[in-house]
Amino acid sequence: AGVLDKKLELLKELNIMDVKNLIDDETITGGMIPKVTYATDAVQLGVGAAFITDGRVPHALLREVLAGGEERMGTGEGGTVVTM
Repeated sequence: AGVLDKKLELLKELNIMDVKNLIDDETITGGMIPKVTYATDAVQLGVGAAFITDGRVPHALLREVLAGGEERMGTGEGGTVVTM
């Protein structure tokens, strides 16, 4: 579902510090930790943004790619965008 907060609501956009804080306060746990770690690593290595998609949303990744917009950030719907 992308990254969820403690109320189980989708967090549409996070930066690297947000991810660290959410891991520290145990909002992000278990199998989500490797996913967000890979995303933050990619961003730190120069990728403009990484998208953690919700596999339950039909065509979520395709919709993000096609909705790139001015800032090439997509919509954030159906997952979480991780940026610097």
